Amino acid sequence: MLNKSENTLIINFNLLGVFIALGMLTLSIWLTPVALATKGFWAIGVLMLSLALVNFVKYRIEDRIREDRLNRLENARNEKLLEEYVTDRAA
Repeated sequence: MLNKSENTLIINFNLLGVFIALGMLTLSIWLTPVALATKGFWAIGVLMLSLALVNFVKYRIEDRIREDRLNRLENARNEKLLEEYVTDRAA
């Protein structure tokens, strides 16, 4: 398991990579010899794709957390049922 400082380092490194990629993409759209409307359309497409990817990752993480929480609750319930069963059998 990563500690907080390692996790922060990895997040910041990936964030830097995202900003560099977006900067390079912006520069390439700006320098492309097409109409301004076409450049705007491409920029909107890139923005929408970026937002969709962020939301996709966010909802995947939330779904995984939800499943983990449900599994822990179910395990705790099963443990309690087993404990009650063993206590009743021993008495």
